[in-house]
Amino acid sequence: MSEPSRAQSLLIASHPGPAVAVTSIAAALAARLDASPLQLVTLVVAVASGQLLTGWTNDLLDADRDHAVGRADKPLARGTVTRNAVRRAIALSLIVCVVASLLLGLLPGVLHLALGVGAAFAYNAGVKSTVLSWLPYTVAFGALPAVVSLAIDDALPPAWMIAVGAMLGFGAHLVNVAPDLADDRATGVVGFAHRMPPAAVAPTAALVLSVASVVGVWGARGFDAIGLAFLAAVGGCAIIALTGTGRRPFQAAIAIAALDVAVLVTA
Repeated sequence: MSEPSRAQSLLIASHPGPAVAVTSIAAALAARLDASPLQLVTLVVAVASGQLLTGWTNDLLDADRDHAVGRADKPLARGTVTRNAVRRAIALSLIVCVVASLLLGLLPGVLHLALGVGAAFAYNAGVKSTVLSWLPYTVAFGALPAVVSLAIDDALPPAWMIAVGAMLGFGAHLVNVAPDLADDRATGVVGFAHRMPPAAVAPTAALVLSVASVVGVWGARGFDAIGLAFLAAVGGCAIIALTGTGRRPFQAAIAIAALDVAVLVTA
């Protein structure tokens, strides 16, 4: 199997999966608010560049740790991309993110930079190794609906939407770190999830995400037939998360998170 090219390695180091997911959520929220084409493009550029900046910073700061535990999925650890190349990508994405964010408007731009990108950087820089590792995710995801609403409608979204975003962030943090608990501990990273029994991480994520589902359905449409059907699906996933073995609790938590996102973007 051939090594990925430098461009491919740089893309992999940006954590493209989360970047696409978060950017898509922001774009869907903006589209629901009838954003103009220019607003939509500006928002996508701002959020996407912030996500790329976050991913590259994460891998650059973790390069030595990833190398120590033999992370074959990390281009910097494998040496298929250089640290200087990642630093240049970080610098470029930072410039793009600042400019695009401020073009959204001063308040949403500062909010995105401070509570979105800033919280993510704090996580990468060391908060992930503390009992407060959940906080940056919670703050950043909770701020996202506010950034979008302020940029498009010049108004804050309903409180329930911010609450759902925050709970989604908390659950996303647990889901994100669950596969890497052993590697993290081996290199000295002991965050909130690492202090829990390993078998409790995915079920805890599922429970928090299930609460987010209830709040989201209540805020978005009330407990009508469709809302109750949605909650029934969430309940089924929650049962799997609480009683399943192997990868099933993890997969069930991800499924609930996806349903929560659907509530947000269709509200």
